[in-house]
Amino acid sequence: MKIPMYQVDAFTDKVFCGNPAAVCVLESWLADETLQSIAAENFLPETAYLLKNGENYDLRWFTPKIEVDLCGHATLASAFVIFSLLEPARSSVEFKTASGVLAVTKSGDLLSMKFPSRKPVPTEPSSILNEALGEAPRELLRSRDLFAVFDTEKQIRELKPDLEKMKSITDVLGFIVTAKGDTVDFVSRFFAPNAGIPEDTVTGSAHCSLIP
Repeated sequence: MKIPMYQVDAFTDKVFCGNPAAVCVLESWLADETLQSIAAENFLPETAYLLKNGENYDLRWFTPKIEVDLCGHATLASAFVIFSLLEPARSSVEFKTASGVLAVTKSGDLLSMKFPSRKPVPTEPSSILNEALGEAPRELLRSRDLFAVFDTEKQIRELKPDLEKMKSITDVLGFIVTAKGDTVDFVSRFFAPNAGIPEDTVTGSAHCSLIP
């Protein structure tokens, strides 16, 4: 079996920048173990699997270690492959995913994604996370991920988390750190060491919590 695969740098207009994703176009679903093995061999933050389903597509995402319920940059990459290579006459597509139906539309060179809102709610402080981050956040919230709010962009830029300590927190997918930006609304970083992603370059799914 030959599987067409494309590597796309998402969230950038420059080669070797942004966040890379592999997009594999399937004719039928393979065993989960095979999908995971391909993702592990690709060793990119995400490998997306596309399968045509009527007029639209089923979509799943795998990190080098696990399958995840939502991924922004690999969804954008998948839509780019469809609009640019598979069905260039299209200007919209819907993906059936573990997080529901996700829609992407194309207007000129701009792709817009419609993603679910996952508003984070306050949670109890975590001494382990404080140790892992090197300092306590001003506020800690939880959605799919732990969501640590700091005071300044400088703090976010200078954080050097202990990823091994982060791994001891196993009831979330990842860790969002954020603060008000100096010249933008907010800045953020995302860590998911238990998913095989020490630090993700740009995390679309984190914005499901960052925006609300």
